[in-house]
Amino acid sequence: MNEELGIGSRVKHPEFGIGVVINVKPKTYTVVFNEKGRLEISKSFNALEIIDAVEADTDLISFSEVERVFTNIIKKHSDLQETVPLGNKWLGGKIILVPGQAGLQPKEVPIDAFFNKIIMLRDRLRVMEQRINASENLNEEEKINLQQYLTRIYGSLTTFNVLFKDDKDHFVGERGKLDVRF
Repeated sequence: MNEELGIGSRVKHPEFGIGVVINVKPKTYTVVFNEKGRLEISKSFNALEIIDAVEADTDLISFSEVERVFTNIIKKHSDLQETVPLGNKWLGGKIILVPGQAGLQPKEVPIDAFFNKIIMLRDRLRVMEQRINASENLNEEEKINLQQYLTRIYGSLTTFNVLFKDDKDHFVGERGKLDVRF
């Protein structure tokens, strides 16, 4: 099939039957089939029969593609902090810092404010890591050495993993690090 299809085109697949194109991507069509549901079909799939073609839009891009591109740009070029949930048991809690010196007042800090500072630290370390890896002024050995320092810093911060709601957000040190990214 060499013809570019637009959203709303009706097609017939030899195995999945009749369907309608609901999204057009650079290399695939998203088609909803009566019998099989929603599937991605390669544009290069020659056995797809066109029942009723709708003209393709020339500047078509999906919302998910736009969202992915903007998310990557924001992550790469900003210090914006990702939203990371605090563990449920800590919600509304506080940290009390009690001085070891007699006569001084303890300090209370809302645990969510403390947690947000930890997240900001983590995000800034990640930005530093990205800038090190993308640097053209550092040679590979320097990048590896700086990456090892960052890994040890992450390892020092694993104490705070108890505050995170989701394990996927935890700090990972040298024992948990399987690869060095460049």
